[in-house]
Parts: sequence; C-alpha cells; structure tokens
Amino acid sequence: MSNEQACRACHTITTESECPACHSDDLSGDFLGYVIVREPEKSIIAEKMTIDTAGKYALKVR
Repeated sequence: MSNEQACRACHTITTESECPACHSDDLSGDFLGYVIVREPEKSIIAEKMTIDTAGKYALKVR
C-alpha cells in the first residue's frame, strides 16, 4: 500500500514529503476521493477545480 498524501494548498496527491506542484509541505493523508486529469484544457472538472496541469488531485482534503 502506498503512502499517498494530498497537498492542502493545491490538492495534488503525492508520495513525497513536499508537494511537487506548489512546493508546500502542508500535506495530509486524510483526503476523500480523487480525480486524474489528463487533459486539463479540455476538462470541465479541471476548470471547476482550477487545475491547469495534468496529474492526480484529491477532491477534498482534511
């Protein structure tokens, strides 16, 4: 089982100790649901979540 955590600032999911997207170290293992965005420029979900980079994102981070 992986040790995935979500960034509280940008919701990026990572296994590292720092967010690779925004370089925040405010991560949480307590998140609900996730979405994988492949083409953010064509995605309505990415638009609603203000995502402009492909990746794996948590829907809700506690």
